[in-house]
Amino acid sequence: MSYSKQDRRARRHRPDPYSPEDWWERRRQGFGMNLYRNTRDKKVAGVCAGLADHFNVEPWVVRLITVGGFFFFNMLMVWAYIGAWFAMAPRPKGSVIHQRYRYDENLHQDRPVNMFRYQGSASDRLDTAKERMNEVVDRVGRMERYVTSKRFELDREFSKIQD
Repeated sequence: MSYSKQDRRARRHRPDPYSPEDWWERRRQGFGMNLYRNTRDKKVAGVCAGLADHFNVEPWVVRLITVGGFFFFNMLMVWAYIGAWFAMAPRPKGSVIHQRYRYDENLHQDRPVNMFRYQGSASDRLDTAKERMNEVVDRVGRMERYVTSKRFELDREFSKIQD
């Protein structure tokens, strides 16, 4: 099989995806999937914290799996950890971790969605919604009673005099 001169030239100038220079650049870019060592929340090298950021779980979960791997796979896990330490670049300063958020009814704010951060059951959330709705209905009832009372008319007249 012979290639034309133009095909040989095009093959020669095409970047090699397996070249060492390209690998180092992809490593610096987090391999295109936000895979970095988290040196801010590290315990040893930041590998477990970085994997936790990547999989959007709590770091203690990845650390527990790693310790279990050390017990069951011994040196294989040690070499895997060292390999991950070498392969994962430290997270660049100022980079942002992209996470999904969900509204937390108890805290009344958005919180990151993590695999091992459980919410209450559906029936518990429904009970909470019922309680909050009853509070709103009571508040609206008190406002209606005030607006339709003689006290409201008296307060409104006093406010006209003050202006």
